[in-house]
Amino acid sequence: MMRPTHGGNLAWAATVADCSPASILDFSASINPLGPPSSAIRAIKSGLTDLVAYPDPSYYQLREALRKVHPTLTPDWIFPGNGSAELLTWAARELSQLGETAILTPAFSDYQRALKAFDANVRGYSLFGEGEVDSGFCFPLSTSALLDKLSGGGLLLNNPHNPTGLLFNRETLLPLLDKFALVVVDEAFMDFIPPNQDQSLIPLVQDYPNLVILRSLTKFYSLPGLRLGYCVTYPDRLRRWQEWRDPWPVNVLAEAAGIAVLQDTEFQEETWAWLPTARSQLFAGLSQLPGFHPYPSAANFLLVRYEGSCSQLQERLLKEKRILIRDCLSFPELGDRYFRVAVRREEDNQRLLEGLSLVVGY
Repeated sequence: MMRPTHGGNLAWAATVADCSPASILDFSASINPLGPPSSAIRAIKSGLTDLVAYPDPSYYQLREALRKVHPTLTPDWIFPGNGSAELLTWAARELSQLGETAILTPAFSDYQRALKAFDANVRGYSLFGEGEVDSGFCFPLSTSALLDKLSGGGLLLNNPHNPTGLLFNRETLLPLLDKFALVVVDEAFMDFIPPNQDQSLIPLVQDYPNLVILRSLTKFYSLPGLRLGYCVTYPDRLRRWQEWRDPWPVNVLAEAAGIAVLQDTEFQEETWAWLPTARSQLFAGLSQLPGFHPYPSAANFLLVRYEGSCSQLQERLLKEKRILIRDCLSFPELGDRYFRVAVRREEDNQRLLEGLSLVVGY
């Protein structure tokens, strides 16, 4: 079985560890460990009777539930999809029609996948200063200095950034909306940012016809197997995308779960209360291990520079401790010196720290 390019491939991990997938403690996929929320499970069970019918192709109820989350919008500004990955495909189709698309590197590998599918001309701009990848200093380039360097017809970036966890301020990104013909912002991890710290550009969408926001409903609510996300942008663009896609991209169970979790304020508050403490615990523990250098993060994952081979470290963790971390081989700028780990419950984080310590002999 080939090495995966994404996290969360428990079938591959179980083959390496020679155990069942259920025995793997997964730090490779950045999914909320507190879910799925019980509201989603109840909605899925109730929705089983709807399997005999096709979904509503307009997904009006789901769009209405999303409108309540974003009250300045009407449902025609909102576009549910089969995960944010499907919506990225349509955004990439539009970006490919421009002369060049700028991306910040290291970048989520699906960006290249989607853009290459439509023969887009892509130029990468590194988040790391000269020598940064090897030295491990934390982002010596100021964010504004880096963003000033960006050029091209289109721009694709994520906020918070994956895999570094860097959160761009809304005011920092605002000038880019006047600089590019099309700006696509992947906010797949923005839900993990508490409302009082939120930096989403969704409030600006109605003022900028060239702005597209992609969001996920599976990472925060721990529902990656259901595949559910949404896009916010001008209605004219969404009508064009509707003509490109399959007629029923979101199944009835995903729609039901989505409607339920959007109203689950208790789960949302629980997640916002859990994450800062668990992330600090994991960051501090990794910092204390010789040879490990974690980067500060605003998201539910940490990028870590390791002074040895991360692919060998990953294999040993799997075989000896049945713990899966995310190698960064799919990020060419990072290679075998970096890995990424999700933030999990504190007892799981401690198990990872102890496993790393034992595997590397500290």
